[in-house]
Amino acid sequence: MVLDQSRARHVAIIMDGNGRWAKKRALPRAVGHQRGVEAVRRLVRALEGTGLECLTLYAFSSENWKRPDEEVDDLMNLMRKFIKSDLPEFIANDVKLKIIGDWQSLAPDIVAMLEDALAQTANGKQTLAVALNYGGQHEIARAAAKAAAGGGEVSIDTIAAHLDTADLPPLDLLIRTSGEIRLSNFLLWQAAYAEMLFVDTLWPDFEPAHLLQALDDFARRERRYGGR
Repeated sequence: MVLDQSRARHVAIIMDGNGRWAKKRALPRAVGHQRGVEAVRRLVRALEGTGLECLTLYAFSSENWKRPDEEVDDLMNLMRKFIKSDLPEFIANDVKLKIIGDWQSLAPDIVAMLEDALAQTANGKQTLAVALNYGGQHEIARAAAKAAAGGGEVSIDTIAAHLDTADLPPLDLLIRTSGEIRLSNFLLWQAAYAEMLFVDTLWPDFEPAHLLQALDDFARRERRYGGR
């Protein structure tokens, strides 16, 4: 089967700008994070119309633990509320949840909630992959260690087979909101030949229309993978 190279199957988003969105409005950062969750909700509800097989969102990095305790607590509580409130909608809309990163080291109650959500959405047709306690360098190191432990050759293929995203389509497009132009340790291996799009929109203002516009932009790009 020849895949349509103009159609994105897997898009990832670095959801940046919650804090700046709140600061511009003289609101607490927690409000910015709440509005960021609402943006996630809008996007997930619109997944069916995008033609995507997988959407991967950078929700909490392994470096985010350096933030003030109060902010981390707010983020963890938002995660609890989101899972509890939106799981029935995921199931109803045939969305399969996948978690990447060292998520099993999160608080035990969050781990239990995630395990339940993974089980209940296992048969979904479109995948929402959420990066929690995730760092791209750590992921590559873990995958290389597993490949070496197998006793065979450590190669591109054997490392790729042990990545958190091994069962997902190759990454086609990586989007970062808020105007910052860096990867911030996100999907470093997977982004090797992905298209990049950096937009000025702060994450809470990101709408399904922005994603559709990004997919349209992607469809017009010529991907050469190092060739001509």
